[in-house]
Amino acid sequence: MDLDLDAVADELYGLPPSAFTAARDRRARQARQAGDRGLAQEIRRLRRPTLAAWAGNLLARESPDGTGTLLRLGEALREAHRDLDGAQLRALAAQQRQVVAGLARQAAELAAGAGRPLGEDSLREVERTLHAALADPDAGAEWARGRLARPLAAVVGFPGVAEGGAPRLRLAGTDTPTAAPDAPPRRTRSRTDTRARTGTPPDAPVADLDAVRTRRREERRRAAEARREAADAVRELRSRTDAEAAARDAAEHAEERQRAAEAREAAARRAVKEAEAERRAARDAVRQAHDVLRAAVRETRAARRRADGTAARAEPEGAGPDGR
Repeated sequence: MDLDLDAVADELYGLPPSAFTAARDRRARQARQAGDRGLAQEIRRLRRPTLAAWAGNLLARESPDGTGTLLRLGEALREAHRDLDGAQLRALAAQQRQVVAGLARQAAELAAGAGRPLGEDSLREVERTLHAALADPDAGAEWARGRLARPLAAVVGFPGVAEGGAPRLRLAGTDTPTAAPDAPPRRTRSRTDTRARTGTPPDAPVADLDAVRTRRREERRRAAEARREAADAVRELRSRTDAEAAARDAAEHAEERQRAAEAREAAARRAVKEAEAERRAARDAVRQAHDVLRAAVRETRAARRRADGTAARAEPEGAGPDGR
């Protein structure tokens, strides 16, 4: 494959988490050997997905129809929030529960089919990812790419929906605050209208009405403060999750290096043992060869002596060198 970050990331996040780190390191080495150190560093920074993130990626990759359904439902929900369409919100909320539950079950089935069944915590993280993809178009696009390293955090509010108009509530089955579906258009109200809306008797003193207004303002202020605190908590959670993922990734990388070093050490020990065995065999072969050589020398000398003796007996007595 051509080595570019998108292609590598698409390949890696399609793998089971157990195969991610080794494949990532292999691609980083290939990039470095090709002379692209910048790409090697970018590949090295890719984080191994958690089990829930991997299951979400698997769902996005294996179920494009379900992915499209969820993203279209999210756009319809955001539009209904902008329009303060209460009837549409109620209908979409029921559809939302069905779609999220169905996709979460499908993710669990896909993960189990791939040999990695999801526990309850992982399944809840998959559901939170689906809710986040519903609420935020950017989160939805990120999930649809199938490259999550960690589950998407719950979204506070619907991004893109104007703030400050209507009070906010939560859709059933989600963690997402939404505009109240039945809130009427803003208009100037008389004291009578306000008393009827707040449940204050028509003849109640103005001071009581002011107290109700003050209490309502305080409730809205506290709600806004709670939303800000929730958003801060989500940001801190993401930061802590990133740090944990980085630490886990570093630990896994160190463990893999340890395993590789242990494998090399074991191979070296085997090589030493084999070399020692070969040395002993060679020493025995040398000893045997010398024994054979010595025996051959003795046999040669004996044969020479026999030959000399036989030649001496074959010469006549008193014959000279020329045989006369």
